[in-house]
Amino acid sequence: MFEIVFLGTSASAPSVDRGLSASLVLFRDQRFLIDCGEGTQRQLLRSGMGFRKLDKILLTHGHLDHILGLGGLASTFSRWESISAIRIYGGQWALERVEDLMNVVLRGGEVDIEIELVAIRPGVIWQDGDMTVTAFPVSHRGPGCFGFIFEVKGRRPFLPEEAERLGVPHGPERRLLVEGRPIALADGTVVRPEQVLGEEIPGVKLVHVGDAGRTEGLEEPCRNADALIIEATYASGEEEMANRFGHLTARQAAELAARAGVKNLFLVHISRRYADWEILREARAIFPNTWVPKDLERYRVTKDGVEQVLEQGKERECCG
Repeated sequence: MFEIVFLGTSASAPSVDRGLSASLVLFRDQRFLIDCGEGTQRQLLRSGMGFRKLDKILLTHGHLDHILGLGGLASTFSRWESISAIRIYGGQWALERVEDLMNVVLRGGEVDIEIELVAIRPGVIWQDGDMTVTAFPVSHRGPGCFGFIFEVKGRRPFLPEEAERLGVPHGPERRLLVEGRPIALADGTVVRPEQVLGEEIPGVKLVHVGDAGRTEGLEEPCRNADALIIEATYASGEEEMANRFGHLTARQAAELAARAGVKNLFLVHISRRYADWEILREARAIFPNTWVPKDLERYRVTKDGVEQVLEQGKERECCG
């Protein structure tokens, strides 16, 4: 299960209702901030999430509307002593711009915080026993643009009826088989895990693309995602402008979701020229399970669907 908090969903410049690009992905006790537009630290406070354990920041690319909030965030972390070190993952060009920004913020020794810049390539960039974060290339303006796949490890269910049939006793023997290790019964018979484990059940998959100039090459990373977060800066009436500036229309994003077998689609990076309903209407005509989240909205992503997490722990099912 993942939770996603949309901190900033506006394109290029903030609007009255939307801040600049930033999202927070939560998995158990881990937090990942994706992009950090200007004003992100205020959005974190407004969301009620705060700064606790916010030590991993993933950058989709190096444009200023996605990174300018890093300076203020680093300064606040140091002043409040809430975070002693930050690890920032991104393409080389994005990290060069971040380094220039931090040289200004850290000048004079007033800010004391360890900042590690991690240049990434396509492939796994973070993992623990149950979950991986994988980077994949995205076409946008400038080099080193990435999307990110958050995926929980699949599991093979234990089949108790098969264990009974084979004479596997209750206790540690069954635990070993679940862990993928063979056991020997009292009569010397060897039982292997594949004999008592069912077909693998895929884990939850959340994909965050961010800005993109075209959808070619994105189908496989997005394949069968339980939720896809991607930009929809323009409506289809302005495809020429979208192409010129390296962005997508709502129609293009919806068509990608349909081709890739995505279950739920969240559209962000919305231009100020559109009302939510305009983007939503265009996308839902192609892909019904489409949502245009507002800033500070929070959603839970599971294999069973998506729920919006409301105040006081209430939840509302919103997607299939």
